[in-house]
Amino acid sequence: MTDTPAVWLYVVVAGALVTYVWRLLGVLLVSRIDPQGAVLTWVRAVATALVAALVARMLFTPSGLLAHTALFARLGAITAGVIAWRIAGRRVEPGVAAAVLTFLLLQQFFP
Repeated sequence: MTDTPAVWLYVVVAGALVTYVWRLLGVLLVSRIDPQGAVLTWVRAVATALVAALVARMLFTPSGLLAHTALFARLGAITAGVIAWRIAGRRVEPGVAAAVLTFLLLQQFFP
């Protein structure tokens, strides 16, 4: 029953509707939103807070393979990444590269 083409067609159509309805609404409403307004400022603040919370969780209560790494390696990597990000004019690529390289070096030399 679940391998019939009609079922798969319904799944694809339903998935597309759920996804693209919200994208269409976003396209239609984006011209009415003030980029410097209170609503968008709040949305940016919430998004930033969520990213900060996820990074803090990965640093202090990691799961999976990251849980088997030393805390100082994780803290050293994030510190190096933030410093490189600031020095490079807030560009993400140098910050990520510095964090990854620092983490790998600390893990290699201080397991």
